[in-house]
Amino acid sequence: MSMRRIFSTGICALCLVATTSALHAADGLSRNTNPLPEPEALLIKSLEGIANNRLDEALDDINRLLVNNPNFRLAHLIKGDLLLSRSRPIHDVGDAVGAFGVAPTRVAELRDEARARLQHAQSATHQHKVPKYLLQMSPAQKYAVIADTQKSRVYVYQNVGGSARYVADYYISSGKKGSQKLAEGDQKTPVGVYFVTANLPREKLSDFYGSGAFPISYPNEWDKRVGNGGSGIWLHGTPPDTYSRAPRASNGCVVLANHDLNALAGNMQVGLTPVIIADEMEWVQPEETVPLRDELLQHLDAWRRDWESKNSDAYLAHYAESFASGAQDLSKWAQHKRGVNAAKTFIKVSLDNVSLFLYPGKNNLAVIDFEQDYQSSNLANKMKKRQYWQKENGRWKIIYEGGA
Repeated sequence: MSMRRIFSTGICALCLVATTSALHAADGLSRNTNPLPEPEALLIKSLEGIANNRLDEALDDINRLLVNNPNFRLAHLIKGDLLLSRSRPIHDVGDAVGAFGVAPTRVAELRDEARARLQHAQSATHQHKVPKYLLQMSPAQKYAVIADTQKSRVYVYQNVGGSARYVADYYISSGKKGSQKLAEGDQKTPVGVYFVTANLPREKLSDFYGSGAFPISYPNEWDKRVGNGGSGIWLHGTPPDTYSRAPRASNGCVVLANHDLNALAGNMQVGLTPVIIADEMEWVQPEETVPLRDELLQHLDAWRRDWESKNSDAYLAHYAESFASGAQDLSKWAQHKRGVNAAKTFIKVSLDNVSLFLYPGKNNLAVIDFEQDYQSSNLANKMKKRQYWQKENGRWKIIYEGGA
């Protein structure tokens, strides 16, 4: 079987596509028009050459890729098949295993990686759309990072006047056992809204983490509330001998090629950059996020105004029966707030740098961060605050409140 036949059947060739039409277009692959990172672009171009029986061009592209990325194992596998195809028919990518000594289990992982990369290159799903979770970014947040564990992809969005504008995307590896992390050692990647907590340079890490690492705030307040355990979830790179890992290969972290992590690093702000991890990305038109954003902002402002009014009943009506903050449930919180408010002759509250994020997989849960300036007759302070709002019986209410 020829290499062209392998790619056009959609059965062999890594099982990358279901039909010939999914692979071919008038000028080659029907691909995402957003630019791919250069090594990945060369890999996809080589696969396009194979699909169109331009095997010499495909080999040239793979060789160009390997000059600067000699540790790209998937590229070596494809090169092996291209060389082998000159002497005998091959029936699937990875037929060169016997000749090049690659373990069969490793070949299966490389096929999974190729499938994820090629399917992304063919997809136009996210063009002109945004992840539905990005309701509003604060002026201080320059970028947001959104990971899709199902598609093995991470997306970077720039804050343009509070709205999200696509910048780039990269292939990722995530947990060996999938997503929805529940416990320490379960080898799953968490799903939720997190923030970058540190920037760990290469010098402070072992080679396993590659060119650097960005720990994130797992477990967050919601994880703790529902009992999700574990810790140490990072975005990090790969060892020097590994360009990239299989789509499901980490112990729970989000892993990028060092080339891609270095590109991403310039967009990360410790304590500010949101890292939202979804197990199935939901895309919407940008204008579709506006009604929910406005609804939440109205609830937030009503909470602020009711606090200023010193009407404790109206203020506390914004809190859910299930509210908890540290050791305080709603009863203790209400008792404390009534006592504090009664001692004031005036209260003035202003909110700045407000960000709003919808929780992945939970259309009734939102995370709101802001800077709070509190002035009263006997106390003044400023703090960064985080609230979780949940929609109950058609109304948004606060289920958590604390420092950010």
